[in-house]
Amino acid sequence: MEMIGTVAFACSGAMVAIEKRLDLLGIIVLGETTAVGGGMIRDIIIGIHPPALFVDPIYVIASFVAVMVLFVAVKYFYRSADILESPMYEAVLNLLDAIGLGAFTVVGIDTAVGAGFGDYKFLMVFLGVITGVGGGILRDMMAGQTPAVLRKHVYACASIAGAVCYVVLMNYIGESGAMVVSAVLVTLIRVLARHYKWNLPRAL
Repeated sequence: MEMIGTVAFACSGAMVAIEKRLDLLGIIVLGETTAVGGGMIRDIIIGIHPPALFVDPIYVIASFVAVMVLFVAVKYFYRSADILESPMYEAVLNLLDAIGLGAFTVVGIDTAVGAGFGDYKFLMVFLGVITGVGGGILRDMMAGQTPAVLRKHVYACASIAGAVCYVVLMNYIGESGAMVVSAVLVTLIRVLARHYKWNLPRAL
């Protein structure tokens, strides 16, 4: 589950960097930050020092490979910048973002349980959400845009719904079943929100 989220978020971060016309280093940095940033924030909060990404860099390596494959594919198969304006590009970006959000939300809670915080329901939900949205927030800030979590198609609400679903179901169908159901729920909410243009109300 964590590898799925890592690859999906690495590609979504790289796609944002490509859209912003960043160079190769910028694309790698945004891809890596999106993929491992949320997990790093989670580890710092619950006292895992150094964060897991520095101890076991397998996910850093996986996200680097995913970013490089995407970079080569865009550079050599889509030579025109028109791809950045196409509906397909936005659809793929949103789908990858949705998959990454779902996977990392449940991975965050699973990490909390493994660290001995299984009795603290609010903390579990919070860690799931921060793992899911943390990398995207860092990505958007580095890309110079308002984080999607604050403006886009019930982004954080999908993560919250999935986190609450995990905490409720884990006592009935086990952690593995709860992870799968909750990850699918988050992804489905995000996909439907984009399709039907669901948004939270604004003041103006």
